[in-house]
Amino acid sequence: MSNVSYQNFKIKRPDRNQRNKHNSFVIWFTGLSGSGKSTLANAVERALFDKGVSTYTLDGDNIRLGLNKDLGFSAEDRSENIRRIAEAANLLIDAGLVVCASFISPYKKDRLYVEKTVKSDKFVEVYVKASVEACEERDVKGLYKRAREGEIKDFTGISAPYEIPENPSIVVDTEKLSIKEATALVIDNVEKML
Repeated sequence: MSNVSYQNFKIKRPDRNQRNKHNSFVIWFTGLSGSGKSTLANAVERALFDKGVSTYTLDGDNIRLGLNKDLGFSAEDRSENIRRIAEAANLLIDAGLVVCASFISPYKKDRLYVEKTVKSDKFVEVYVKASVEACEERDVKGLYKRAREGEIKDFTGISAPYEIPENPSIVVDTEKLSIKEATALVIDNVEKML
């Protein structure tokens, strides 16, 4: 765009990190619907916040109720959803926050886009692992049932693919770990980045 130029402001991310007394980065929680992403992201944010870390959580449902309410669930719309979230997360990182981002983000290429956008030294990928069967058992919204009955099209894990991360920073198996154990695992792994 020839009529748009980047504004170079005097206060930068390192200035905000210094004031906050911690580095800023994104913890990207990915996994199937019902795997425990939002629950874990919320618990991790609470633990970091209680340690005095400036945090913010971006969550799939909340984003789709506002910023991305114009998007559906086709492969193209899912990619655009993640692209916009990557840009928003990058702004929050620049603002000096540790961002807990909880999104199915089913495609490897989109998660790589996030990592490239925020830079790999500020990106922690957490694969929240749970089988489709376990996610269906936990499904309080009835989404899996509706997807199996054909009411919901392009539902990840049923009628749309989920590409399992090949080399995530952290794997959290929510079928084996309690929320307390899972939170501790993530915190232990990200504390060195603060």
